Amino acid sequence: MAKKNIAPTSKFITFEGGEGAGKSTQIVLLESFLRDRGVNSIVTREPGGSPDAELIRTLLVSGASNRWEPEAEVLLHFAARHVHLKNTIWPALERGSWVLSDRFADSTMVYQGDGLGVSKATIEFLYRFVVGDFVPDLTFILDLPVNIGLARARARSGDEDRYESLDYAFHERVRNGFLSIAEAAPSRYVIIDGEKGIDEVNEMIVNLIVQRFDVE
Repeated sequence: MAKKNIAPTSKFITFEGGEGAGKSTQIVLLESFLRDRGVNSIVTREPGGSPDAELIRTLLVSGASNRWEPEAEVLLHFAARHVHLKNTIWPALERGSWVLSDRFADSTMVYQGDGLGVSKATIEFLYRFVVGDFVPDLTFILDLPVNIGLARARARSGDEDRYESLDYAFHERVRNGFLSIAEAAPSRYVIIDGEKGIDEVNEMIVNLIVQRFDVE
């Protein structure tokens, strides 16, 4: 699926990390910072981000941990990603807006690839088929020890706990997977210490946005 004509003012910023890393909090703070400076932006998430993709999200994030075979999970994630791109991400970028996404395809590579053992070649093939050559302009990886992240995540209420219920070793593989992809492409990925306070993390993110994209 080929992307449309993305406006030169647009940026696609993604937030990645393990469970309880604080992505949702930081993405809202960044959106507020951009809004105060007159930068049009939208906040979205994966899986989900459009009505049809949200239906698929429910299938993925709730229920028993063994609900899906790993290969089926990958296909569901890319099905959701297809409609998310078509209906939300690319139209916003065409309008000249920034798009801030709580997770994108890096999560699939890490959760289903490193975590569940799906061939990375398979995930890369599906990426090319669904996403093409489109990639985020910048990806923040919020990193923190697994025990701290899981404790934070499990303190939240709600039914979206399927991935949280997977074993500790799975979450260690996820953490190491994110660190590995960041090390391999430092020009796109920035690792943020998720153990630091909310305000300190926000300051680091904002400073990087200002430096990278000349936001005043």
